[in-house]
Amino acid sequence: MFPGDCNIRAQRKYFGTDGIRGKVGEAPITPDFIMKLGWAAGRVLAQRGHGPVLIGKDTRISGYMFESALEAGLSAAGVDIRLLGPMPTPGIAYLTRHSSAQAGIVISASHNPYYDNGIKFFCAQGRKLPDELEQAIERELDRPLHIAHAGKLGKARRITDAPRRYINFCKGRIGADADLSGLYIIVDCAHGAAYRIAPKVFAELGARVEVIGAEPDGLNINAGYGATRPAALCRAVLERQADLGIALDGDADRLIMVDHSGAIVDGDEVLYLIAKSITRARRKVLGGGVVGTQMSNLGLEQAIEGMNLGFHRARVGDRYVMEMLLQNDLILGGESSGHIINLNMTSTGDGIISALQVLEAIVSVGESLHSLKSGMHKYPQQRLNIELDEPVDLAEHPGLSELVRAAEEDLGAAGRVLLRPSGTEPVLRLMVEGDDEQQVDALVHGLAQEIQSSLRAWQ
Repeated sequence: MFPGDCNIRAQRKYFGTDGIRGKVGEAPITPDFIMKLGWAAGRVLAQRGHGPVLIGKDTRISGYMFESALEAGLSAAGVDIRLLGPMPTPGIAYLTRHSSAQAGIVISASHNPYYDNGIKFFCAQGRKLPDELEQAIERELDRPLHIAHAGKLGKARRITDAPRRYINFCKGRIGADADLSGLYIIVDCAHGAAYRIAPKVFAELGARVEVIGAEPDGLNINAGYGATRPAALCRAVLERQADLGIALDGDADRLIMVDHSGAIVDGDEVLYLIAKSITRARRKVLGGGVVGTQMSNLGLEQAIEGMNLGFHRARVGDRYVMEMLLQNDLILGGESSGHIINLNMTSTGDGIISALQVLEAIVSVGESLHSLKSGMHKYPQQRLNIELDEPVDLAEHPGLSELVRAAEEDLGAAGRVLLRPSGTEPVLRLMVEGDDEQQVDALVHGLAQEIQSSLRAWQ
């Protein structure tokens, strides 16, 4: 268990580790609240700067409703709006940073199903809002809504060239001599925000591209496809004998890959491959270290240290990876889930750009993805989600810490157990890692049952 995880950002009324998220129609993910959130954010932003606020969304059906609600709230606060339509989250961050916008808003619940949705913000630098701005928005939410004078209401217009601007940006992130024409790639878009953009990026760089998970209907985002459900991509790569597969999640800030053998290449391995590629020629660019999280595989830590680089573990969440990168003047970090941040490339985690970095390494070295990833030995690791009826503060359950410690003693020096509440869903996330696969498998299921029994007894 990671000290402090259960209390992190506990003082927030609405904001979690990745904006505000929940089930559509249940507080706070309701049209009236989202309209007031737009107003509150507009009020706070208007006190600190000028310029419009960008609004983008993924493909879930509720995005239409919340786009209109945010537009109304921002206009009521006297802030101009620019509507981007369906766009990957990192694309919205890029456009926020490279325009006159003072902020960007993303309507998305990322990898969650269609009946969830959420709101997250980017500041003018294309990064998540600082804590003090989130706190200011929460204070404003508790005040009565006052509409700006009719002559000062915000205006809205749609930006039609947003996808092409982001496609060109992505293509420019790899070297001009990186020719992908020898690669046959299957791209899984999770029926999400990148369903039009991602295939064009890889195809325009020369790759032969086939696409799955690119028929959004508002209800099928992340359903059976994408970075959190890569089985369909594994099958497609094998059946079509492709060189590799690329899986994005619903808002395209995560990347999971599949090699030609149908094996999954997770975020830890992607992070290793990018670090290895950079150190081949430009070791100093990494600033002496790479950032992972408490969930990162021990094999990644050993592989990074084998490059004579430091390995730093942040709390789980790309927000905390970013914080550690900035605090330590580093540029590369990521999560096992596939959030990869390379600050020399862009300002936030970006699934398409992370994939491009791996593809550039493949063509420059002339080896397959399967071969390149073999330089990192992964320790057996099992994860389970323990569903909750209501949020649980681990600090109020010391017996759970005892269960974790006992399991770690069973695993020995090479073993780790992590138990933490999700920042985006009503679940506890359990991870067990060790050097014996059978022992790890038995422990994770046994420990999950003990935790559930302990919680039931407490209730």
